[in-house]
This record gives sequence, structure tokens and C-alpha cells, in this order.
Amino acid sequence: MKLDLDPDRLFPVDPATREVARALYTEVAALPILSPHGHVDPAILLGNVPFPDPAELLIRYDHYVTRLMHAAGVRLCDLGIPDRVSGTPVAPPREVWRTFCAHWHLYAGTASGYWLQHEFSELFGIDQHPDAQNADALFDTIQAALATDSFRPRALFDQFGIEVLATTDDPMDDLAVHRALADDPTFSGRVLPTFRPDAYLNPAAAGFAGNVDRLADWNGTEPSSYQGYIDALAGRRRYFADHGAVSADHGVLQPLAVDLSTSEAASLFEGARAGTLSAAESRAFGGHMLLEMARMSVADGLVMTVHPGVFRNHNTDTFTRFGADTGHDIPVTTTYVDPLRPLLEKYGNLPDFHLVLFAVDETAYSREIAPLAGFYPSVYIGAPWWFLDAPDAVLRFRASVTETAGFYRGSGFIDDTRAFLSIPARHEMARRLDAAFLARLVREGRTDIRSAERIIVDLVDTIPRKVFKL
Repeated sequence: MKLDLDPDRLFPVDPATREVARALYTEVAALPILSPHGHVDPAILLGNVPFPDPAELLIRYDHYVTRLMHAAGVRLCDLGIPDRVSGTPVAPPREVWRTFCAHWHLYAGTASGYWLQHEFSELFGIDQHPDAQNADALFDTIQAALATDSFRPRALFDQFGIEVLATTDDPMDDLAVHRALADDPTFSGRVLPTFRPDAYLNPAAAGFAGNVDRLADWNGTEPSSYQGYIDALAGRRRYFADHGAVSADHGVLQPLAVDLSTSEAASLFEGARAGTLSAAESRAFGGHMLLEMARMSVADGLVMTVHPGVFRNHNTDTFTRFGADTGHDIPVTTTYVDPLRPLLEKYGNLPDFHLVLFAVDETAYSREIAPLAGFYPSVYIGAPWWFLDAPDAVLRFRASVTETAGFYRGSGFIDDTRAFLSIPARHEMARRLDAAFLARLVREGRTDIRSAERIIVDLVDTIPRKVFKL
């Protein structure tokens, strides 16, 4: 079976509307990629060593890919993921690849299938659908390409046209890799750290007390000092900003802001360190710290992004055996209006405070996030994230938020990926879908072509630069 990329993929079926979409896409197809939120390991760019093999590169760390095979009955250890409990040997890379190719049909119609098809065709020149018969030949084709200098991480970074790539980093990371990349005269890209403090703010997080101790040790204060804890977090944020960070990211189950007095917060902090808080007290302290992070963003200028609504590690056995980010994070209903009101009451009207709200519950976009962004100068609509960064969901997103908030209250596209090779495929998809949506508005007489030409460039370039202070 031929694997052909339709040059008009994702454009409307109607010929006249498709022609408009094609022209709009041409305006942005070659613009640089701005990736202000993602999870690529910056060490791959510093070391610039060849990727080891197709299975390690395209399957092992991509939970979009592994989860569907797991659902079909494939063991995770047969996909190269170590079992930390049983010690069952992992399958060798070629066997992992064969398993994937035999299950390629599972990805038809999925976002991950679209991205992989783009990668196979555009990067490796593969013109066949993977299957059990051609698995070894495809493995060898990709392996041969990975052995060339043009497929080293830095060469691909340039080939992809990436101008800015943000990573996600522990607050106590020394950021030596980022510093080395910034000081390297042979590397011209911007690789920015992102402050991700979840495990330092949530008393229910594993290792919370130890993380508090690390902060105190760095700051030279007593671990029992609430004010020292607050000062240390502010200090680490400054350290990140000094190393190029433009944002602080917060992954919470629910976006809750709680306004506590200093004495109330200090009392809960003491219980959090001791591990004696009730579930309600733990939520209150976490909510207070989300409000504190907003206060700090007002002070230091870091963009505040909130990624809520995910039940992490839903299957205990899988988490115990294989660890986090192995495909069993599940979306839950998300609400913003009431829980976030204390934060917006304090800071929502400050135009220099940038708050980007995401959701995996797509009903939240039209019901809550777009109306909030349509009033508060600080609030921006986060692009479709995770399960929603897929063609139909992106178009639903555009339809659900544009009539309320327009195009200019959004964040720009966010790829949010660990899969380095999928970055251009994801951004290309978003640009094509924006062109398709705008083309429909033009054909329906709801906007004119000149406005659409400006909007599509702004969606790709101007808006993310503004929202993320690039």
C-alpha cells in the first residue's frame, strides 16, 4: 500500500474553499517554529549524538504510540519499556519495531498516525504503509538515515526551522545544559528552560518534604521556615529567568486558588512537611501556592501556564512497574470560573501578567476559558492540548472559542511533545487547520481575505511571541 501525503491534506473538501485554504497556508508554511511549551530533553542538542534506533526514537518514549498497542494487548516490555518490578527483559529494538508495524492499522484516523505518516514520508522518504512484511526493511531505512550527520539533533533542529524551543525543568535543576547551549557559538537556536514546580507545591506529591529540604538547603534557611520556603521558590524562579526562562508551568488536577493569611499558610506548611494534612487541607495549601505562583509571576514577569484536568497514573500496577508517562493519564472534567476567581480578583486585570489556561476537557473552552479570556486582560486561551491536539478537535476548538474571544486571545499553537521528530508535523497540522478554518469564514463572508491573511500570520508568529514574551 502506498503511503502518499496529500498536498491538500486537512483542507476543506469544497474546491473553492480548499483553494482559499491552500493560499492561506502558503503564507505561513515556511515561517519558523516557535515551541514555547514542550518536553524535549535539551541534552540531545548539547551532546548532538545520533539517535540510537527507530524504536527508541519513535516508539519507546511516545505514550501516544504505546498506549494504543497496550490497549490492543501488547505488553509494555514488548515495546521497550522496562518492568521495574518483575525485571522481565525488554524486547530488542527490531522486535519492538516489528510489533509496531504489525499494529500500524490501529493508528488510522488518530493524531499520532497523522504525525507518524508525516515523519515517515517527509523525513525518511518512506512511501509504504508499515506492516509485518516490510517492518525489517523500514527499520533498516530509518536506521541508515539516523547514522548520517543530517539526522543528528542539531541538524534536524535547523532543518525543522525551530527558532525557539522551551523545555520543562525541575526547579532545582542547575540548568547547566541550557547554559552550555546558550554559550555555544556553533548553536544559534534558543532553548529555554521552563520552571515546573508541581512537586514543590503539592503536599500530596511524592517527595514533597525532601523537595522542601532541597529548597531550604539552597536558600540557606531552615526547612521549617514557611517564609524561607517562599523566598527560595522566588529565588529559583529568578535563577530560571536569568537562564532564559519565559514561563512557569503548573500541572494540577484542578485549577484551584485559595487566599490564605500568612499564619494560616505557615500552619498548613508545617503539616505538609510532617505529612499530617487531611485531603482538604492539602488541597487548600496547594491552592494557596497556585495563588502565590501568580503573585510571583506578577513580580518577576514569568508567563504562568496552567495544565489541569488530568488524572495522572490512573493504573497503579502500570505506574509501579513502568513509571509515569506510560499512557495511563486520563482526562477529567475541569472547571475554572469559581475555583480560579480569587486569583483573577487579585491579578486578572493586570495586562503585564500573562495567564495561559489549558484544558483536556474541551467543554471548558467554550463554557469557561473563552469567556474569561474575553474579559480579563491577563487571560489567554491555551491551544488544544494533549488528547485535543488532533485535527477534528482543533477545528472544534476554533469554532468554540472564536465567536466569544476572537483570534487574538489565544496562545498560538503548543506542541507539548517529548517526540522531537514530531514537532514539525504537529505545527504543520495546526497551520493547515487554521488555514482551513479561516478559509471557511472567508467563503461564508464572515471575514475578508485580507483580514484572513493577516490573522494566519499572527496565529503562527505574532501571537505566541506576545503571549510568551519572546
